[in-house]
Amino acid sequence: MKILIIGGGGREHALAWKIAQSPKVTALFCAPGNPGTAQVAINLDIPADDIDRLLVFALEQSIDLTVVGPEQPLVLGLADWFQDNDLKVFGPSAKAAQLEGSKAFSKDLMQKYGIPTAAYAAFDNADAARAYLKGKGPQVVKADGLAAGKGVFVCADEAEAAEAIGQIMKDKIFGESGNRIIIEERLQGQEVSLLAFTDGISVLPMEAAQDHKPAFDGDTGPNTGGMGAYSPALIFTPEFKQEVIQRVLVPAVNGMRAEGIPYQGVLYAGLMITDKGPMTLEFNARFGDPETQPLMMRMQSDIVPILEACADGTLDTCSLEWKPEAAVCVVMASEGYPGAYEKGRPIQGLEQANALSGVTVFHAGTKQQGEHIVTSGGRVLGVTALGGTVQKAIATAYQAVGKIQWPGAHYRTDIGQKAL
Repeated sequence: MKILIIGGGGREHALAWKIAQSPKVTALFCAPGNPGTAQVAINLDIPADDIDRLLVFALEQSIDLTVVGPEQPLVLGLADWFQDNDLKVFGPSAKAAQLEGSKAFSKDLMQKYGIPTAAYAAFDNADAARAYLKGKGPQVVKADGLAAGKGVFVCADEAEAAEAIGQIMKDKIFGESGNRIIIEERLQGQEVSLLAFTDGISVLPMEAAQDHKPAFDGDTGPNTGGMGAYSPALIFTPEFKQEVIQRVLVPAVNGMRAEGIPYQGVLYAGLMITDKGPMTLEFNARFGDPETQPLMMRMQSDIVPILEACADGTLDTCSLEWKPEAAVCVVMASEGYPGAYEKGRPIQGLEQANALSGVTVFHAGTKQQGEHIVTSGGRVLGVTALGGTVQKAIATAYQAVGKIQWPGAHYRTDIGQKAL
């Protein structure tokens, strides 16, 4: 079968790497892809949000399945356009993608269907939002719309929260996405992720993973799209996983269907493990990045039949097998990320890192420039390793990181330490 992957980051390289291993695949395309996806797929010079050109290509090539990586094309309605043209898509409709595209929509759904989450309020007026802060204690301020994983301010006090409101609503640092904000109670605990496949009725959970959002060691510094991840998240006991499935994932899928907005694709639950049990921080409408990298390394099953079953409504016939090893992904980023950074810096040592046993270097923000691969984004590489234990996977991942250089390369040195 012919498969088209939409996107060009580390998540899409990991998906392409895994999908390419399926015996069902006869041709694999990636739009726009990156130098990493070019090793396993044919890259297309079509941006991920150019739905018109993507649709024309899929129709001309008789693509059997389109797999959407990033959130933006989903929110723009790519799945709707493709399905209207009898093309099979893995990914939710535009209405269903509101689960990620609007934090207010997501929180309202959680409240309506009893999904545990922090107390919150939504505002489209900065003065009203600041007034709400009085006497509330530590809060989290979020842009309502999409902000590439960076639209969240975890605030220690009222002054920090008031400044965050100003940056989002007055300074417009996230553009139109900040026209509306959510303010919610700041929860204490460890943050983990559980992703699940769904066809709108059945839910097939993956293994748990733990992302590391802050830019610097010890979970300090500004929030990023993610500086690394590992799986399995050892804090996620089998009992806790079942609780999350029954209290978070199943009610979300059932609630969306009850709203007349069936949800199919990947449902990503961002969770905080608190002394009151699991609390839902957010839903994402796609695979997480960088969680996808360790999850694809650990997935034993062929992923293609699962993706097809989600699109066909036959997920109840599927199961997933996982490798017993742990996997750790260390993100190597550009100096300055998540703020301003320079592009075009030559990367050395990729072959040496990839040559290590159990290591795959996933490209995220890279570009081919003549004979060289250079930096072209904030998060540049996801250096991912398998190991018999989390500790061994950490050691191998950092051994590989040590072989890669470019001027100003930045990475956290404590990815996975929470598991130890």
